[in-house]
Amino acid sequence: MELLGFEGGHGGQVVKGAPFSASATSETTGTLSDGTVIHRTAQLSLYRDSQGRSRKELTASGFGPLAASGAPKTLVEISDPVAGVHYGLDTTAKVAYKSAIHARPAASSDAEAFHQRMEAQQASEEAAGLLKKESLGTQVINGISAEGTRITKTVPAGKIGNDKAFQIVSERWYSPDLQIVVKSTRTDPQTGTTTYQVTNIQKTEPAATLFAVPSDFTVTAGRGGRGPGGPVAGAPAPPPSDE
Repeated sequence: MELLGFEGGHGGQVVKGAPFSASATSETTGTLSDGTVIHRTAQLSLYRDSQGRSRKELTASGFGPLAASGAPKTLVEISDPVAGVHYGLDTTAKVAYKSAIHARPAASSDAEAFHQRMEAQQASEEAAGLLKKESLGTQVINGISAEGTRITKTVPAGKIGNDKAFQIVSERWYSPDLQIVVKSTRTDPQTGTTTYQVTNIQKTEPAATLFAVPSDFTVTAGRGGRGPGGPVAGAPAPPPSDE
């Protein structure tokens, strides 16, 4: 899951005129060969104003560097495309890591080439019967109308050393209105089942203070901007998507 992004989001595009506040949860459960069950959870608070500014707060434990202390950690990210800056907040040390948002062209040759390669790969997998896309129609989820899609990907025997084929199934429910995924499930025998759901959605303007660095924080240079939705330093990186 894109734990610090709006899951299944908009690839860095600034979304204006669709303010909201919401909560979200991400849960991953997997079982090892000896029967050991691994369960990880994350809680998020999401905010976006009419100008496209966003704030994301993640509280998680058991993820990479966050597991060292054993206690949950809170990571905060503020993206301000109006001012062209991005902040990662260390709430313990009260430090804000500032970096510039690098504008992403609507369509560059590299992006277009990548998109074409992905489409060609998916077409090849579909033709070979290894990828299946299904529309799940429209459903109201937590008060928001969303369009559902299921993708079933078959990993053939021998592809990664597996002695028999297995399937990875992903379901996503996307809100065209808010331009975010409001619910998703990914089941992969290699990693277990991950569910993500956005709740408590309020389609109102969040407080302006949420998108500003607190006055008692020290602002310092960050490790380079990643554009709107880029990860905070030290945050768990999202896995690659099937799409």
